[in-house]
Amino acid sequence: MEGVDQTDLGSFRDEIRTWLAENNPGTPPPLDTIEMREWSSAWQRRQYDCGWAGIDWPVEHGGRGLSFLEQIIWFEEYVQSGLPVGHSCFVVALAHAGPTLIARANDEQKAKYLPPILRGETPWCQGFSEPNSGSDLASLQTRAEIDGDMLVINGQKVWTSYAHLADYQELLVRTDFDAPKHKGITWVICDMHTPGIDVRPIKTMDGGAHFSEIFYEDVRVPISNVVDQINEGWSVAMSTLAIERGPAALDYQLGTLRDIDELIAVAKNKGLLKNEELAMRLAAVRAEGAALRSMTYLSVSESKSGAAPSPMTTAVRTFWGELQHKVGRLAVDVLGSESLELGKWSEYWLTQFSAGIAGGTKDIQKNIIGERALGLPR
Repeated sequence: MEGVDQTDLGSFRDEIRTWLAENNPGTPPPLDTIEMREWSSAWQRRQYDCGWAGIDWPVEHGGRGLSFLEQIIWFEEYVQSGLPVGHSCFVVALAHAGPTLIARANDEQKAKYLPPILRGETPWCQGFSEPNSGSDLASLQTRAEIDGDMLVINGQKVWTSYAHLADYQELLVRTDFDAPKHKGITWVICDMHTPGIDVRPIKTMDGGAHFSEIFYEDVRVPISNVVDQINEGWSVAMSTLAIERGPAALDYQLGTLRDIDELIAVAKNKGLLKNEELAMRLAAVRAEGAALRSMTYLSVSESKSGAAPSPMTTAVRTFWGELQHKVGRLAVDVLGSESLELGKWSEYWLTQFSAGIAGGTKDIQKNIIGERALGLPR
């Protein structure tokens, strides 16, 4: 497929809408099982074969080399098509491992790892958080000792999404044990099939088990898998987190706006919009959803323009997490006793308890906003 003229974005949008209508899988992916991987792999491969994978990724890495504006249009139409957002074990690979490799990996690493991601062959997971190192990520203690041309890794990670389905992991390890906590960290590509890795799924209250804790015992990873340089991993991790909280979350955030519209439709069908207090709450979250979309576009524009990461990304992440919680609470109120049965909206409510924790707690995020954006004292 050829590049799209910027003056003809309307036709590009129509092309996407038609393709999605004709190729929608029709059924959602299975939950947290090997069948999910098979579903996700097949769907990603179909997008790749038809030219809809990696719209803004460089051509040399299997993408189409188009602008991020065209990638945004894809996200908008994808969300509006009703396809599930974020329910894929390729989320980490596509949303931030791949973009991090594009930005920071060497040519050999890019050639080896990027094309299989777009083809739907290699799911990834993220090995950042630890039992005592979540929001304070720099305090991580998983160790990697240099042994010739290998790193020998020992330690533990937790809250690792889809680790039980992943082939590779973006892994942060401590390689200099005497350096200050933000130094001496290394970002490494870890093959999840390496001996010594023990993945233990964690069942969550919404019935899923996509989180896992991971134990590493003398896991040997080639030094050639280090991205950038040994002991420079904090800088690489900041690139990953900037992507994760910015462009990578765009479809999720647009999905929240779709969820709000669907909830309003449910309330309307139940005749609940006659309840002035409930109608006002629904209108308020709809307005906040529109604000979230505008804030997200501004944040993404800044990141794609090459500007240094700003507190706007953190503000968007915090605002979004609080909005998700409001929507979940509203869903329970709209459904009433029906919410006692496990279904879409009850699952939404249960899932949103993590919205103010994932990616750094809302308290930490607000401290960042206060200190870096408003200049308040620590």
